[in-house]
Amino acid sequence: MNSVLCTICMRGGSQGLKNKNFKLINCKPLMYYTIKQAIDSKIFDKIMVSTDSKKILKYAKSYGVDAWFIRPKKFSNNGSSKVAAIKHAFKESEKFYGKKFEFIVDLDATSPLRNVKDIIGAYRNFIKKKADILITGSQSRHNPYFNIVEVVNGRVQIAKELKKNIFRRQDAPKTFDMNASIYIWNRKTLLKSFNSAVDKKTKSKIIFYEMPRERSVDIDDKFDFKLAEFLLKRKKI
Repeated sequence: MNSVLCTICMRGGSQGLKNKNFKLINCKPLMYYTIKQAIDSKIFDKIMVSTDSKKILKYAKSYGVDAWFIRPKKFSNNGSSKVAAIKHAFKESEKFYGKKFEFIVDLDATSPLRNVKDIIGAYRNFIKKKADILITGSQSRHNPYFNIVEVVNGRVQIAKELKKNIFRRQDAPKTFDMNASIYIWNRKTLLKSFNSAVDKKTKSKIIFYEMPRERSVDIDDKFDFKLAEFLLKRKKI
C-alpha cells in the first residue's frame, strides 16, 4: 500500500490580503477548509502543516493535523519558491515520523473551493498514469493565442502568435490556468526538484488534472476572497 504525505504550507504574512489564512468564511478561518478536506479524503497516512507563524501552527494542530516546527525564513520570504518549502516540509516529515513517503500531495490553503472528490480524483489519476508530477487547473478564460496581448517595444501584439489567423476563441489551441489547488509528486522527483513544478527542461512525466472554474478560485486579493466567500456561503459548508 502506498505511503502518502499531505503538506499544507501557510505563511503568516501575505502581500495581497493581510492575514488571509485567518479570515472568516461561515464563521471558520480560511485554513479550516483545506485541513478538513485533507482529513475527509482519507487517503493520507499523515497530514502536516508547514508555517512560519506560531499562531497558524497552534490553530492547525487544534484542527487535527500535525505541526511541530516553524519554517525557516529562507523558505518564507516573498521571493521564496513554494516547491522549496514543500521539499523542506517533506524532509522534516520523514525525520519526524521516521519513515519514507512514496508520494507527496500539497494542498494550497488559498484554494478552499476544491472538494474531497477533486483530491481523490487527482491522486487516482496520478497513480493510474504513473506520473512524476501532477498539477491542477481549469480552462483559461482568456487565451494567449487569441485575446491576451503584450506590449513589445511599444507595439501591442498577441502574446502567442500562430501562423494562421484566429478569429474565434473556440478555434484557438486550448489553454489552462493553473489554480495552485493540488500538486502531487513522487518522492524521487520532489527531492530533485528546485523552483517550479513545471519546467520545460525536466524529463519528468507531468500530467494535468482539470477542475471546474467554480472550484478553482485561488485567493490572492480581496476580490478573490469575496468571490470564494460568496461561493462557499452558497454551499453552506
